[in-house]
Amino acid sequence: QVQLVESGGGLVQPGGSLRLSCAASGNIFSIDTMGWYRQAPGKERELVAVVTSGGIPDYADSVKGRFTISRDNAKNTVYLQINNLKPEDTAVYYCNVRRGSHYYYWGQGTQVTVSS
Repeated sequence: QVQLVESGGGLVQPGGSLRLSCAASGNIFSIDTMGWYRQAPGKERELVAVVTSGGIPDYADSVKGRFTISRDNAKNTVYLQINNLKPEDTAVYYCNVRRGSHYYYWGQGTQVTVSS
């Protein structure tokens, strides 16, 4: 069992920045891929970014060039640096972790609101 706790969300003006964090605890042995999803009201949850255990990232087209995903394996933590925020980025952001290539875990989500 793995527990995930996200933090760093908040209310930001367009063009602003946020840094989201997700710390994993519990059975953290063999944690593999770590990533972020988001879900806006009335919309489906979508993949934002993912990073492999070796630090190789991949991004959704909508966030390329603005978002940066990274991880600290010693701390079992994944980060999402969000720059040049747009109103369409408003959503609940969820951390996702894969362990042992077979088990997936979700955090409780952190709200990101972009508004003037």
